[in-house]
Amino acid sequence: MSISDSDMDFTVWAIIDKPREQVFDAVVDPDKLAAYFTTGGARGRMDRGAKVRWEFADFPGPFDVDVLVADAPEQVQFDWPSPLGKGMSRVTFRFGALTEARTKVEVTESGWPATPEGLQAAYGNCMGWSQMLAAMKAWLDHGVVLRTGMYK
Repeated sequence: MSISDSDMDFTVWAIIDKPREQVFDAVVDPDKLAAYFTTGGARGRMDRGAKVRWEFADFPGPFDVDVLVADAPEQVQFDWPSPLGKGMSRVTFRFGALTEARTKVEVTESGWPATPEGLQAAYGNCMGWSQMLAAMKAWLDHGVVLRTGMYK
């Protein structure tokens, strides 16, 4: 995937009240990811070089995810299909330890073309990643599942 200087990106973040190893694992472990985010299931652990599959009960799919980086517990980076129907976008999760029991999770998605369609698609994914982080926080910190029925 090549990203040009004119492509757009965004970053969203949240603080989770768990150690970063646990937060990292909640993203890369398919069973944990499916508990709060991939409501149609997830297949394959997000290890470097893996191709995993995510499905959502409330969005058309499945989505094939190509894992580029999986450096526990600091970062996960992957490419996945652009919702514009052509090309890929790149997603990077960064896990920063604020204390031994608090983690700042940043999600950056890049590769959005600087067009009206690209901007609208980026807004949609920005909303989706923000909701994913909120759902992860609710699930990890409180055992609450937020995503069920959120979009359908």
